[in-house]
Amino acid sequence: QVQLVESGGGLVQAGGSLRLSCAASGRTSSGYGYVMGWFRQAPGKEREFVAAVKWSGGHIYYADSVKGRFTISRDNAKSTVYLQMNRLKPEDTAVYYCAVDYSAVVTTTASRYKYWGQGTQVTVSS
Repeated sequence: QVQLVESGGGLVQAGGSLRLSCAASGRTSSGYGYVMGWFRQAPGKEREFVAAVKWSGGHIYYADSVKGRFTISRDNAKSTVYLQMNRLKPEDTAVYYCAVDYSAVVTTTASRYKYWGQGTQVTVSS
């Protein structure tokens, strides 16, 4: 069992920056592998992959829509993953969720992730 708590959302103007945090507690490791990811869901749209990091080895993956603007990072000691979001656009407006998958392979499919945070709202005004 893993508990995830996100923070850092808010309202920002286009071109601005925000940093999201996701603190994990509970079972924060696995013999199979451990992946922490960020997803987002805008009103009326499906939940979509944003970024993920494989805890062992630090392999990182991004959605094409955020490459070059968003940076995912982790703090092993704190079991926390961050999402630094720069040059934000109105289309980045969504509820952002942190998620965990026990796997050796990073997947961008939301249904594969087993644990989810409560979400944090990010609103980018034009």
